[in-house]
Amino acid sequence: MRFVVVGTPGDRRPALFAQACRSCGLPEPRLIAWTDVLRGADVVLAPGDVLRIDSPGEDPAADALLRGPGDPSRVGGGARWYSTFVAALDRIRDAAARAGARLLGDVEEIAVMFDKRRSHARMAADGVPVPQALPPVRSYEELRAHMDGLGERRVFVKAAHGSSASGVVALQTAPGGRVRAVTSTAMNGTGLFNSLRVRAYETERDVAALVDALAPDGLHVERWLPKASLGGRVFDLRVVVIGGTPTHVVARTSRSPMTNLHLGGTRGDVAAVRRALGPDGWRRALDVCARAAACFPRSPMVGVDLLVLQGMRRFAVCEVNAFGDLLPGLTGLARGPAEGLDTYTAQVRAALPEIAPVCTT
Repeated sequence: MRFVVVGTPGDRRPALFAQACRSCGLPEPRLIAWTDVLRGADVVLAPGDVLRIDSPGEDPAADALLRGPGDPSRVGGGARWYSTFVAALDRIRDAAARAGARLLGDVEEIAVMFDKRRSHARMAADGVPVPQALPPVRSYEELRAHMDGLGERRVFVKAAHGSSASGVVALQTAPGGRVRAVTSTAMNGTGLFNSLRVRAYETERDVAALVDALAPDGLHVERWLPKASLGGRVFDLRVVVIGGTPTHVVARTSRSPMTNLHLGGTRGDVAAVRRALGPDGWRRALDVCARAAACFPRSPMVGVDLLVLQGMRRFAVCEVNAFGDLLPGLTGLARGPAEGLDTYTAQVRAALPEIAPVCTT
């Protein structure tokens, strides 16, 4: 038995997974490059291989194959990225079936998690608390019409197939035609680009241009639920669920609506969040995450982004992540099945329980 990983050479994800395998006394995983898969190369596997599909990461070559040539920092092309990615997932699944290899995770569930509209609908249908979704929109004009019809003044507009907050817009409107859109998307004369700086657009002309430029790739729009705050900063939680059990938690805090760590968000004090919620609130928060992950029963790991709402009594899942385990240095919750283990070692141990006593951090 040997792990095989579809990933990007040089990326932190396969490197950390390989380190986890070594810590458990396992051979170095064989790495199949995403670029080879996307160029149509045969996915060569053997009976008994355990195949893990990881993120393509930020590899410019993989990005060009997924959504076409261009500046990797550009926003857009998500629909093409998604169709190419899903086709590649199908090829990987078929190769594993032909070879008699064991596939960790289900490609259909990965595809659903990479479509915010489908994942939101699946969770809502299963009774998981999620922000209310607005009807589909194809333009800023349609967006404002739906907002006005529903009496919504604050929404999050998300690229249907975006990640890492790419194409996310926190939109507020007010009487008198006032509007404010907070986003990491920068607009210039040639298009939209991801920026590491969160910015605000405050004219209807700019906001309309932004939403209209994002719309062709598909949008998911949902009610903006007010987050709780600690120490003057709003926060949410990234919860990693492995084998159906929440194992790792990061609090992400920010002074802007975006809590992503690469956009200036910082890791908060999980112990302080736990104290503020109290034992019952903490238990309910983790239960919501477990319920969200249960919507994807064939996925051994699901990253859940959990909103803790103002008042600390209610929760909502804003997103689920097929590759939400890149949390270097974080170990599992005390007295849980991953106590003392990073996210990757915990997954190796869950996949191969017979080697659990050998695994170390």
